[in-house]
Amino acid sequence: MTTKKKYFYGTGKRKASIARVKVFSTAGNIIVNGKDIKEALGMDDLVNIALLPLRLTDNDKLSAEIKTHGGGLSGQSGAISLGLARALCVMDETLRPKLKSNGLLTRDSRVKESKKYGLKKARKAPQYTKR
Repeated sequence: MTTKKKYFYGTGKRKASIARVKVFSTAGNIIVNGKDIKEALGMDDLVNIALLPLRLTDNDKLSAEIKTHGGGLSGQSGAISLGLARALCVMDETLRPKLKSNGLLTRDSRVKESKKYGLKKARKAPQYTKR
């Protein structure tokens, strides 16, 4: 028989990445796609971006289980940050003003512009020849 743990859920998106975050109120570590967060994201800068909501609200001891897919590591760390912030708001509504004032509850809507036909990239045109 499995035991059901109580968790708080949040979803984050950034560029082409999606993160589904479950925050548990017990102390523990943060698991991303079955690995430790430092192992999954690699660089310390990306880990700091992802864990910013926990540090700002002094909830460093919480454990979380995160599933991410799509995009690269930078987009995934931004998606994790948004998902954690939303899950913390579900857990404790009094944290919302602090997270909102630091811009952690705002979805960054900047995505890659699509390539247009007749052009080399989204806006780069082939070289113009006069004659």
